[in-house]
Amino acid sequence: MAHLSRQPHHGGEPVLRRRTWGTAVLLAVCAGLTPVTTAQAAPHRPGPLPLERLFDNRAVSDDARPGEADFDGAGGSLSAQDLTAAGWTPGRTLGVDGARLKWPRSAGSGPDNVTADGQQVRVTGRGDALAFLVAGTGGDAAGTGTVRYADGSRSSYTLTAPDWRTGPLATKSVALPHRNTPDAQLTEKTRLYTVTVPVRKGRQITSVELPDASGDGRALHVFDVSVRAATTGWTGTWSASTAGYTTVGPWADRTVRLVVHTSTGGPRVRIRLDNTFASTPVRIGSASVAVQEAGAAARSAPVPLTFRGGAGALLPAGTQAWSDPVGFDVPADANLLVSFHLPEPVAAAPVHSQAIQRSYVSAPGDHAAEAAGTAYTSTLSYWPLLTGVDVGGGPGSVVLLGDSITDGVKSTQDANHRWPNVLSTRLLGQSEVPRYGVLNQGISANRVVADRYPGDGISTDTGGVSALHRLDRDVLAQTSARTVVVFMGVNDVRWGASGEQVVAGLREVAARAHARGLKVVGATITPCEGEALCTAAADVERVAVNSWLRKGGSGFDGVLDFDAVVRDPAHPARIRAEFDSGDHLHPGDAGLKALADSVDLRLLAP
Repeated sequence: MAHLSRQPHHGGEPVLRRRTWGTAVLLAVCAGLTPVTTAQAAPHRPGPLPLERLFDNRAVSDDARPGEADFDGAGGSLSAQDLTAAGWTPGRTLGVDGARLKWPRSAGSGPDNVTADGQQVRVTGRGDALAFLVAGTGGDAAGTGTVRYADGSRSSYTLTAPDWRTGPLATKSVALPHRNTPDAQLTEKTRLYTVTVPVRKGRQITSVELPDASGDGRALHVFDVSVRAATTGWTGTWSASTAGYTTVGPWADRTVRLVVHTSTGGPRVRIRLDNTFASTPVRIGSASVAVQEAGAAARSAPVPLTFRGGAGALLPAGTQAWSDPVGFDVPADANLLVSFHLPEPVAAAPVHSQAIQRSYVSAPGDHAAEAAGTAYTSTLSYWPLLTGVDVGGGPGSVVLLGDSITDGVKSTQDANHRWPNVLSTRLLGQSEVPRYGVLNQGISANRVVADRYPGDGISTDTGGVSALHRLDRDVLAQTSARTVVVFMGVNDVRWGASGEQVVAGLREVAARAHARGLKVVGATITPCEGEALCTAAADVERVAVNSWLRKGGSGFDGVLDFDAVVRDPAHPARIRAEFDSGDHLHPGDAGLKALADSVDLRLLAP
């Protein structure tokens, strides 16, 4: 019941290595749980089994005994101590991009992953995607697998696992500082990835066939797989994208009180905290939510939040946590105070850098339950850790994927004059289409096809990873997303990208969003002549992208012509003076309102 596969050796040359179905499968056969006959001695797959019963490879070693693991066929392995330092302890459930995955209980003590080779895995549930916790060895590893449903139907998927040593840091779930080898521990980053693939929404999944991804010295290793459940009974009312990982505070025994503005309202609330891009865990001691009265003061006593029944939560590196649902009347179009106590030192954190809103940090102590704002003695201009607020019920959400113009840069601080805010107000005041929640996923300086922030380590650049690299986290995994509006590209052409490159990136965004069942609306790139990087050459590329969008056949379900809304009719490469914030790139309050007012709301409905 074993077969041979090729794996890379120290010098990159493939060597033969024996692969088995796992000890548990052999024990089951020996115990008579799976009848064996002479005819079955030929290659035969057992029925779907839990993934851990198929484990045939050990990726994790103790630093004192690195020879006990051989992840890549050349003696390399992940450090158990590094994983513990990141909060990835054996058996821990990890929230990543809306999915729940489990780090193997056997990590560091025995086989902890399966080398994908067509095995049948017992996976059940309904959702919008399968989430795989994976890594490739010998290079990026890819293959096609099959999903089986209770109604007898099947669908195929393609899974690519980036290499554990060379894959992109921008999309990793966690990066570790070392690689263990039999001879020494090397200071070299290793990576693990969460990759999602679409499934047929609403259909009950019964099993998953892993890809046959062996060959060419490459192997695709699967540590866990789960169904990312479709969100029901919730609507996203506020969100922010992680733009970078920067130094903060440092905070120790401090309470952070963040001011966020709702779009739609509801009778229940929950929050989402993300430790994106981090290398160390963050502990939340307590958390609360309240309606803002003024400054850091709440209108009434904050309502305490819990996490899986406890007052706080531990966020391992690269993971997220949702608070438990709590009854709380969330008003539409209002400011909330979301507070959380940080009992342990936090010197760096994932942030959304351009909040355009003042928030607060307390003097020492847990002040999350206090209505008064007197303990909050300093202010913040960014949002750390908090990435989402959901309300119970509602029709779902519209996600606005954008850059600094969507982020609200140059709008009036504390006034909620971003164009997504104005769009939300329009939705609330009409009945032609559902009153969707509006989720602002704009990041200042963000691009479609290139990363500003590399995706790992402490950085002063908070331009985020590219739209292509953050699409799953910031759009596809957002609560009850129905439609995505893509308004990006100006930063790409300002920094030298061609129109063809931007078009290719936008095509990919549209295709991936369609594969998850979203409606996709594009927006033309607004003019910016007069700004230092908006050269005549950049404008040629901008015009080319807009021409492609307007012609149709772009893969989008509709187009918003924002360029036509704000351009100067007498000088189309420039913003109209009354809409210009003064820097010739960002519309001011009046220009942002004009963008939102121009949206045909019917385009937002699926």
